[in-house]
Amino acid sequence: MTTKAFQRIYTQLEAITKATVALKAQGVSNDELATVDGRLAQVVKIKGDLVTMQVFSGTEGIPTDSEVIFFGEAPSLHVSEELAGRFFNAYGEPIDNGPAVDGEKRFIGGPSVNPYRRKQPSQLIPTGIAGIDLNNTLVSGQKIPFFANADQPYNQVMANVALRADVDKIILGGMGLTNDDYLYFKQMFENAGALNKIISFVNTTEQPPVERLLIPDMALTAAEYFAVDKNEKVLVLLTDMTLYADALSIVSNRMDQIPSKDSMPGSLYSDLAKIYEKAVQLPSGGSITIIAVTTLNDGDITHAIPDNTGYITEGQLFLRTDTDTGKVIIDPFRSLSRLKQLVIGKQTREDHGQVMNTGVRLYADAANAKTKLENGFDLSDYDLRCLDYAKEYSNKLLAIDVNIKIDQMLDTAWDLFGKYFKPEELGIKQNLVDKYWKGN
Repeated sequence: MTTKAFQRIYTQLEAITKATVALKAQGVSNDELATVDGRLAQVVKIKGDLVTMQVFSGTEGIPTDSEVIFFGEAPSLHVSEELAGRFFNAYGEPIDNGPAVDGEKRFIGGPSVNPYRRKQPSQLIPTGIAGIDLNNTLVSGQKIPFFANADQPYNQVMANVALRADVDKIILGGMGLTNDDYLYFKQMFENAGALNKIISFVNTTEQPPVERLLIPDMALTAAEYFAVDKNEKVLVLLTDMTLYADALSIVSNRMDQIPSKDSMPGSLYSDLAKIYEKAVQLPSGGSITIIAVTTLNDGDITHAIPDNTGYITEGQLFLRTDTDTGKVIIDPFRSLSRLKQLVIGKQTREDHGQVMNTGVRLYADAANAKTKLENGFDLSDYDLRCLDYAKEYSNKLLAIDVNIKIDQMLDTAWDLFGKYFKPEELGIKQNLVDKYWKGN
């Protein structure tokens, strides 16, 4: 070992796998950055004096006598107001041809906010998407994922949520984006004139998968700066957390760790939790709300990634294609916001809760009627009305392309109730029927 300008340099590797190298070294810390044969690497395991590092671009062609230079510190991000409107890679380096950000250096991946400093989430975040705002209302400081099959337009939904959400800053953490997806986000934000409040950290499919492991921490370090230091409402969008977990699996498997369920590392729960638990509502008014995408394999929510995610997050938003309308909808049966009761009827109209419950119940009655029809049973007049109602409900209130305010959503629901049902079939309190009923 030699030391040069406070950097520790080694020239003997003990082991090399497809993603990692190991060497004997001292005074090294977890998550510390280094270069191995000129390639960026990060410490992922220390056992005695044996240090294992993941090499982000892979280890192909690295000889055992490679020069290893330790930086003496973990990955960091320079934070300031200059972050706004910029696009960065997984290392926090600009990819938009703009200048480097001049600001305070913050190390990424730090602990989440002390529970003592947290406040119960209570601020509504409207998205304009009726399937969310009406049935699964989001609250500032919440953590919630979209569950979607890989062929669903989840990136378009995320972009629309970003542009419609009433927040101060939006931070995109894109993992495994195709170049088309990256350009789509960039053009959407630019065309909407919203770049001044959007910050993006992007890893594309052409870049090493293990770089994805840095993206959430980069995004959340920026989020903490604006939420904690600037008291701003920050919305963090993470897509796709399945590709993040796959990168975790690549590293753990190549380190010869024994895999858990579905070839995922045994640490998957804590790896996901340290990201999602950064969501917070602060007493000062700042907040971090996290909306992520977890892609499914043919709708399988029992896979280790969505299964663990469901334990950590406060609900999920399930995307599916509606067979009646052909549109992608927020499925009311498989979606859930566990915090919606904190704002429904308090920051929204008094009839919100009852309209929400009645709308979903009638949609469920339509599903039962469809089952009866498929099994050859005769349908009642009520069944037929439910089926007609369900098509309009799906088209006007569940489809992801619906962009209206919450009061309009409630009025639309009352319109549908009045078109297909009698007041006594709704099960809504009489005083609300008297006030809002729009039927004959």
